[in-house]
Amino acid sequence: MKKAHIVPTLIAMSVFVAACSSAPTTTSLLDQTRGDYMAVQSNPNVARLAPTEFKQASDALEQANAAAARKDSPEAIDKLAYLAKQKIATAREVAKQKGAEAEVADAARQRDQIRLDQRTQEAEQARLSAERARQQAAAATSQTAGAEAAARDAQARAAALQAQLADLQAKQTERGLVVTFGDVLFNVDQAQLSAEGMRTARKLADVLTQNPDGKLLVEGFTDSTGGAAHNLELSQRRAESVRNALAGMGVGAERIATRGYGEAYPVAGNDSAGNRQLNRRVEIVLSQNGQPIATRR
Repeated sequence: MKKAHIVPTLIAMSVFVAACSSAPTTTSLLDQTRGDYMAVQSNPNVARLAPTEFKQASDALEQANAAAARKDSPEAIDKLAYLAKQKIATAREVAKQKGAEAEVADAARQRDQIRLDQRTQEAEQARLSAERARQQAAAATSQTAGAEAAARDAQARAAALQAQLADLQAKQTERGLVVTFGDVLFNVDQAQLSAEGMRTARKLADVLTQNPDGKLLVEGFTDSTGGAAHNLELSQRRAESVRNALAGMGVGAERIATRGYGEAYPVAGNDSAGNRQLNRRVEIVLSQNGQPIATRR
């Protein structure tokens, strides 16, 4: 009777030992790494923004799990688990950094759109003002004759010209009127004018055709990032791009001179993205009354 009870007990113990021996080995570090991986896996931004790093982390954890399944030594398992843990942390940080960069880029696009909307609104206001001035001048012309009509018509043309210059945000300086082509009017790190840049060039060409005696100097500038030689060459190419666009719109090429200054003569510090964008520009200086344009000091 005693033997009958002993045999089932031995069988149960052998099954328990066999089950324990078949279970994969694990360590505290491997369990932590698995938890880290589950947290990263539940964040969709990691796989989207850091796919390479996430794949490397997955492969590394798979190697650690395989070592546990083979019942490798705890030291070997921990070594692979540590590598996997580091790669998981790298994937998380890369995703975090790229997410922050995307937020900064989106904020910059919103600022550019606000500036563009503001310029459009100012241009529309200037156009309406010029239209009112034209209508007033036309009404006055129909009521007067001779010199008075000619004078009022001249005033209307002057008002229209002022409206065009306001649209171009021209500034009066000691060197003459200055029109600035900002970085947004060029393709990124290229000299080719964007579609908006060509529209701005057309407005400037219209002003120049009304002042056939005026000379102009096109000056290119960059920020301080990149090599000095590259910046100088890029600034010259951008200045020439504006000259070529104006010449193609009927402005005599003999009226236009160009000069690239590279990163010289910044209008703002180069300590932020916004200030660097202000420094990436092309300035067009229009002479007044046929006077030569003073050199930059």
